Amino acid sequence: MARVLIVDDSPAEAHSLTKILEKNGHQVITAPDGESGIASAKANTPDLILMDVVMPGLNGFQATRQLKKDSGTSAIPIIIVSTKSQATDRVWGMRQGANDYITKPVDESALVESINNVLGS
Repeated sequence: MARVLIVDDSPAEAHSLTKILEKNGHQVITAPDGESGIASAKANTPDLILMDVVMPGLNGFQATRQLKKDSGTSAIPIIIVSTKSQATDRVWGMRQGANDYITKPVDESALVESINNVLGS
């Protein structure tokens, strides 16, 4: 059981991810954009962050980069969950410090497998 921060500006997507995570025994925190996601990560120190890319203000790539550069949050694994499905998007996301990259629509088994791999469980 992990505490997972979902950073996504779509309430429907956040709800869908929350259902999958809670069904698999995880505790969920949500944030609607990159700025509040960073603040929530610093305040709550989650075990894992699921990060959308396309958001108003600070996008997911920028938020991931900031979290990985901050000594207080750099150890938190980040899985990018995005509609951006080009190979270049995946490469760029991993260069920002993401531990994995999953495309939407999210396949539940792929998400659970990624979470288990990233958390080492």
